[in-house]
Amino acid sequence: MSEKRPGVTVFLTGLSGAGKSTITDALVAELAAEGRPVTVLDGDVVRAHLSSELSFSKEHRDLNIRRIGWVAGEVVKHGGTVVVAAIAPYEAAREEARALVEEHGRFVLVHLSTPLEVCEDRDVKGLYAKARAGEIPVFTGLSDPYEPPARAELVIDTSVTPLAESVARIRSAMDGAAPPAG
Repeated sequence: MSEKRPGVTVFLTGLSGAGKSTITDALVAELAAEGRPVTVLDGDVVRAHLSSELSFSKEHRDLNIRRIGWVAGEVVKHGGTVVVAAIAPYEAAREEARALVEEHGRFVLVHLSTPLEVCEDRDVKGLYAKARAGEIPVFTGLSDPYEPPARAELVIDTSVTPLAESVARIRSAMDGAAPPAG
């Protein structure tokens, strides 16, 4: 009989375009190749299926992140691995998600600290341009704040950290080891 692995949530937070989806895809591919099933809670997908009635007000954004934290905690409770990719702009909501997960397992907060200019240059959906044109009235990083995490386990600027290194650092943190410097 094999020893049951404790559950873990990797919570990727950062501006739109910071690299959350790219890192999620690479991390999940590595874990899946090792036979480790992963539940992905992508902010856009959760909004579509679990939180479609919510607006983008601060209260609704916080509620959405609490929902993500609760679902992640339920998966972690049963030894599962969760990767969350959400802007999650507010510190208090991220800490609530942490508390919901840590009732049952580990929580690894990864702040993708990629500069706004880089995120804007990467904007494949054209959201920054729409926000700057006034078509999106409330947009994180422009007209709405992003509160950098006070206690992230990892801080990664994807404009200077290669994808493979980012994933390696996250894997190390997931396993409870001190992340490699860099």
